[in-house]
Amino acid sequence: MNFWRSLVGKLWITITGLVACVLLTLGLFLLPYIDTTFANSDAIKRLFTYVAIIGFSMTTFFGLFLLTKITQPMQQLIEAANDIRRGKYGTRLDLVTSDEIGELANTFNHMAAELETNIRNLNHEKEHLSSVLRSMSDAVITFDNNGQVILVNPPGQEIMKTWKGLEWDEELQGGGWAADVMPKPLSELYYTTVDEGKDQTAELHVKQGIWSAHMAPLYSEDMIRGAVVVLRDITEQVTLEKMRTDFIANVSHEIRTPLSMMQGYSEALLDGMAPSPEESRELIQVIHEESLRMGRLVKDLLDLTRMEAGHAEMSLRLVDVGDLCDRVYRKFMVRAKEREIDLNWSKPDHNLELEAADEDKLEQVLTNLLDNAFRHTPSGKQIKISANRIWQGEGEAVEVKISDQGVGIPPDDLPFVFERFYKADKARVRGETVGTGIGLAIVKNIVSAHHGTISATSEVGIGTVFKMSIPVKTAEL
Repeated sequence: MNFWRSLVGKLWITITGLVACVLLTLGLFLLPYIDTTFANSDAIKRLFTYVAIIGFSMTTFFGLFLLTKITQPMQQLIEAANDIRRGKYGTRLDLVTSDEIGELANTFNHMAAELETNIRNLNHEKEHLSSVLRSMSDAVITFDNNGQVILVNPPGQEIMKTWKGLEWDEELQGGGWAADVMPKPLSELYYTTVDEGKDQTAELHVKQGIWSAHMAPLYSEDMIRGAVVVLRDITEQVTLEKMRTDFIANVSHEIRTPLSMMQGYSEALLDGMAPSPEESRELIQVIHEESLRMGRLVKDLLDLTRMEAGHAEMSLRLVDVGDLCDRVYRKFMVRAKEREIDLNWSKPDHNLELEAADEDKLEQVLTNLLDNAFRHTPSGKQIKISANRIWQGEGEAVEVKISDQGVGIPPDDLPFVFERFYKADKARVRGETVGTGIGLAIVKNIVSAHHGTISATSEVGIGTVFKMSIPVKTAEL
């Protein structure tokens, strides 16, 4: 620090100037008296020289005293304050004096200790808040009063990465934000929250996902300084609710018709509307067939429910898929001859064994797929069964294809064929061999239980191909 700019330097210059002014004033007024009183001019010069030297020495000593007692402690105080400004909150002063400087040092030390405690508490609260945010499965995003993101937890970061760069579609209510712009649904929710100053809740549809958003304003005293939004992925919840609603509606739809027919024909029998035994037998036969169909529906529902709940019992053993396909082929040969359908199956020469599989469940899969093919293939067409050993992923697998030359499945319906009660025939036209609507759902669950995959490809008017592949070395189920 420059001495001449310091407090002591300024005091020293001031005192020296005052002493010089006093000496000059005294010299001007006393010079005539000295000239008349003192005859020797050298003595006068020596007197003034001695006085000047003594005055300069006294001011210098006083300046050094002030430098030791004031400037150096103040310099230490400035350095300590700079250390705290740089984040060294453990800095303390060791000045032990009884004057104002000592009191200032004690006050500074107390202030530094309180500041360190407050900073430590703030850091603990920040770490606690960060831990809470990191442990939350919901996404939390905080915006300032300009709409910029100032805090986000890991799930929120994943959402921002997922939504970033997407274009919002007003009709489909889907999309995201482009560049650094806040997504439009969040933007609308943000401005509504800021304008009204209260919590807002909305559902956001982003492509195939559905998010529940709850946004609350952030206050600084009486001013709103931003907002925080909590986003929760409720896609599965909404899907399950829709599945539950559809399940109830579909079961009611499937059961209503056989119940109505059973009720109508039984009332006809009770009212004696069948004049001959043959007609009575026909009515009884219809009632019996409808009861069997209801029984199949209930059985399929119970099987599907057990499999989806993970309670299906699997009897694992070595299974030869070639022999299994051969057995199912022979079972459907009679039906193929009755329907005049060419059922084709050529067993390959290579090994088609699965090390651990449930033979009964796989037979149910092939039976359901072939039954589905027969119900949609007209007479004179062909249904083909093929099986091969392929390389899939990290190991070998057995692939089974069942292709037909039936009416085919429209492209819009193809992604949903494995859902419960889903039928491409929206009118649900019933015939003698109508299914329950959940056969393919059971097929998918059985294949998934074997860690396999199943898919369907189809062209309207040409036919459909169901492709199933199951690993040879299946992990423990």
